[in-house]
Amino acid sequence: MTEPASQPKIRIRDLHKSFGAKRVLAGVDLDINDAESVVVIGGSGTGKSVLLKCVLGILQPERGSIQIDGREVTNLSRGERQKVMQQFGMLFQGAALFDSLPVWENVAFGLLQVDRLGRDEAKQRAIETLARVGLGPEVAELSPAELSGGMQKRVGLARAIARRPEILCFDEPTTGLDPITADVINELIAHSVRELGASALSITHDMASVRKIADRVAMLYQGKIIWDGPVKEIDRSGNPYVDQFIHGRAEGPIQQTVKVA
Repeated sequence: MTEPASQPKIRIRDLHKSFGAKRVLAGVDLDINDAESVVVIGGSGTGKSVLLKCVLGILQPERGSIQIDGREVTNLSRGERQKVMQQFGMLFQGAALFDSLPVWENVAFGLLQVDRLGRDEAKQRAIETLARVGLGPEVAELSPAELSGGMQKRVGLARAIARRPEILCFDEPTTGLDPITADVINELIAHSVRELGASALSITHDMASVRKIADRVAMLYQGKIIWDGPVKEIDRSGNPYVDQFIHGRAEGPIQQTVKVA
């Protein structure tokens, strides 16, 4: 991989992670630069979520390096890691809202727990952030159970951006949404990343999402990045694995076992 002229926001080198005898990551190299949106694609079970969890510190790799702003983070103590994570905002696959809290407290969770804002100020910030994802102040008092799937995703995005993080992570952000709602969420993600000037790392298998939110795409296959390039070049990657994946073809170098009853 060609090294960028400046230090990347996130630098991953030779990352390895296994679960028992199953090797999931087998030497991943990837950079995410300042204010760049990188999307990692790949089929189910290829290790996308494991890679993201390693970056977030949820999983500990056996070998390799993850640097954030030039600082190695794989060997940090729990307390040091928590400080690093204050730079991050995260939109989880299922939105992962707290059912017992109203929408505004979900959005303001980091403002209350990390920044220690007063409740009135935190609520106002939450309402302002909800407006940025297209939700009115009346939504603030609702419970997550009263929201549609698309609205829950919007609230999850609002929570991710409420503290204006330097790094945003998105885990399959359009899973379970109809195509129109998914496109709205993709537009909101792209707008939010640009507005914040944040670096973004996303994982997905939804090519419509990739084309909407990515500056650069990396494909993960058999534990390694096998192609990495600008999203505008993905249709002429020259890589048969990438070509098969982005067009959803059964025939090609990626083989899946199909059991017939």
